[in-house]
Amino acid sequence: MATVSRLPGPVADLWQWQLDGSCRRENPDVFFHPEGERGPARRSRDSAAKAVCLGCPVLQNCRDHALHVREPYGVWGAMTEYERDATYIPSPVLPAAS
Repeated sequence: MATVSRLPGPVADLWQWQLDGSCRRENPDVFFHPEGERGPARRSRDSAAKAVCLGCPVLQNCRDHALHVREPYGVWGAMTEYERDATYIPSPVLPAAS
């Protein structure tokens, strides 16, 4: 007989935090840029998205998820795709001084 304690929990439990996100009350266009958006328009939209995130009760869950799955698009956990990309690039190892 299978040991129930070793079985994974319900999958819904892993995603429940998404139901509590402040972003659910916002237009998704705030978090995902349109094709070709650049400059001040993009910075303004990113800032508006981050403002929503900073007041969100699940900000850390969202950020952790986006970093773990390497979410390629949009603002997640108050980080743009470029900010997330910067965390994936390993720091250069400098030789020890002699």
